[in-house]
Amino acid sequence: MAEGEGSPKDAAKSVTKSSSKRDTTPKSHKEGTDRHLWWIVFSIVLALTLGTRFYNVTVPDHVCWDETHFGKMGSWYINRTFFFDVHPPLGKMLIGLSGYLTGYDGTYPFDKPGDKYNGTPYEGMRIFCTALGAAIVPMSFHTVWDMTRSLTAATFAAAYILFDIGMLILNRYILLDPPLICFMTASVMGMARVTRLTQDARSFTPAWWLWLVITGAMLACTISVKFVGLFVVLLVGLHTISDLWDVLGDLSRPITYTVRQLLARAATLIVLPILLYAAFFYVHLSVLNRSGSGDGFYSSGFQSHLIGNSLYNVSMPREVAYGAVITLKNHKTGGGYLHSHNHLYPKGAGAQQQQVTTYSHKDFNNRWLIKPYDKQPQQVANLTLVRHGDLVRLEHTPTNRNLHSHREQAPVTKKHLQVTCYGEDGMGDTNDVWQVQIVGGKTGDIVETVTSRLVFYHYIERCVLTTTGKQLPKWGFEQQEVTCNPNIRDKAAQWNVEDNQFEDLPSVNFQVYAPGFLSRFFESHAVMLQGNAGLKPKEGEVTSRPWQWPINYRGQFFSGSDHRVYLLGNPIIWWSNLVFLALFLIIFGVEIIRYRRNSAQPAPAATRPGDATREDTKWRLLRAGVWLFGGWLIHYLPFYAMGRVLYFHHYFPALVFNSMLAGKSRKRLASGYSISLPLAVERPKWIILFGVPPEMDRKFIKH
Repeated sequence: MAEGEGSPKDAAKSVTKSSSKRDTTPKSHKEGTDRHLWWIVFSIVLALTLGTRFYNVTVPDHVCWDETHFGKMGSWYINRTFFFDVHPPLGKMLIGLSGYLTGYDGTYPFDKPGDKYNGTPYEGMRIFCTALGAAIVPMSFHTVWDMTRSLTAATFAAAYILFDIGMLILNRYILLDPPLICFMTASVMGMARVTRLTQDARSFTPAWWLWLVITGAMLACTISVKFVGLFVVLLVGLHTISDLWDVLGDLSRPITYTVRQLLARAATLIVLPILLYAAFFYVHLSVLNRSGSGDGFYSSGFQSHLIGNSLYNVSMPREVAYGAVITLKNHKTGGGYLHSHNHLYPKGAGAQQQQVTTYSHKDFNNRWLIKPYDKQPQQVANLTLVRHGDLVRLEHTPTNRNLHSHREQAPVTKKHLQVTCYGEDGMGDTNDVWQVQIVGGKTGDIVETVTSRLVFYHYIERCVLTTTGKQLPKWGFEQQEVTCNPNIRDKAAQWNVEDNQFEDLPSVNFQVYAPGFLSRFFESHAVMLQGNAGLKPKEGEVTSRPWQWPINYRGQFFSGSDHRVYLLGNPIIWWSNLVFLALFLIIFGVEIIRYRRNSAQPAPAATRPGDATREDTKWRLLRAGVWLFGGWLIHYLPFYAMGRVLYFHHYFPALVFNSMLAGKSRKRLASGYSISLPLAVERPKWIILFGVPPEMDRKFIKH
């Protein structure tokens, strides 16, 4: 057909021109109205957030739940007192800093929940944590807006977080949860903003770089508060891979553009977080430079950095001699001191002799007198040094009983032999004899303080002195079990002499053996990970299981005195969250089936104004749902594999993603449209999984 005045091509041009003329002014006016409405809604959300979060924030005026831990740790930062905790330092450092800047001097003991503050300026720490918790609501609004560009979805998601009483309670006390969830939400907000700027062809602009840096910094902050921050690192990492895959599929860009994108993401989302994470630990180890309750969890060399520790700038004999009073520290990371006390093993836990354990704190009951196997120290004529291969006895100085093992089962680890203290006034039997072996040593090598790694081999039973790391019941004061292991290659059977008291030998300064920052950095992580692994439920402790959390089965008491505070979610919000979760899975499953069956018919191209926008919106909502569901799954599912003690509050990071997904699903249901295939061909599986927009298909098929 010849192209004339009445041709379809001219008609299309005429429609396009007339539509353009007709819609120019109204479209501009509509955009201005939409922008105005957006700011009105956001301002309302912000005002409600501030009003609900900061109302009566200082009530109750007593210690609530874990404020006893994190308030105390904030005090230790102010006093520069070293302590041990299973979490990275940033959250506690920020709590300490907020207290210091608002007049708190770090002297309040934070002994137990319910204790009145009695004029202590705790308000600054409460308000600081509340401010971080309050920021979660507007950031969630922004995140959903950037992912869906739907004001309805953003408002609905923010409302679910805003009006949940559980989120309100958790985010207004001196806890690690407010900074953790705040930094996590900020990371996801940055992730969504970077993607939006990339899709809008604004890569490598100042705004794009700024949001990349913010995202990397927030990732570092999240994992520096708790190790569960690794979950959001995984989410952002997968999302970044998806973004880069989309960039690679844009055939209008050269391959160098993809390489630049890759390098920019690596620098800001990998290198920057690592540097910031290490910097936080450097500040942590520099500030906490005074000896405290956590010293014993760390190696002898680590302790030599702490002012007031017995190893700080200490002078003691370099060699170990018979007659010296020593302390033995287990050489493994987080190992305790060989310890005994004047209590017997109970009936059914081996022979009813004196208990031997490891204890992480320095104590008078950690002291042992080293003596020859066949005589008392005063019977040694001359000064004699302890050497590799010597047979010795170790006498517990407070009780004058010898370290002993025999053919009885250990109290917890039944495959090992029991270790006790036995005898009176230093006199025992042949089962008190141990052979000292220096790891890597040879006959004649002298046992040295701190640096020699020692194995104590039982001369009769042919086993080695070790610690299993298992906690004894209450009769053992929940200290760790010490046994004699028939497996002589046990890596936990290595010890070192930490304190060495002997007047007849010259002393040397041990500061030269102090480790550097990197050694202490890695040791800190090994101790924290070991501590996390040891967080098992105690006898009679009320805990919860992951299946109970989404259904709001049971909460937590924050305060049980005259002002009662109970952490529990809004049942309407929580249960409807589960409904929206199920609806998303159904919708996603239906769309995948429709793609596989190729049942959707392509809409006529360029015949209805606004079709392309509607198609983009469909894809945007589905892709946003996939990532928000993935965020919920990543922050919830791993808890099923954890053997550590778990509580209800561990679910709240996942709840944020569930609430944002509810906002997106609400918009999806309200819109009432279905996703249709833009071309009458089957979309490859990898395109669907990575969420590549339909316009990418056209380019892919065309080329």
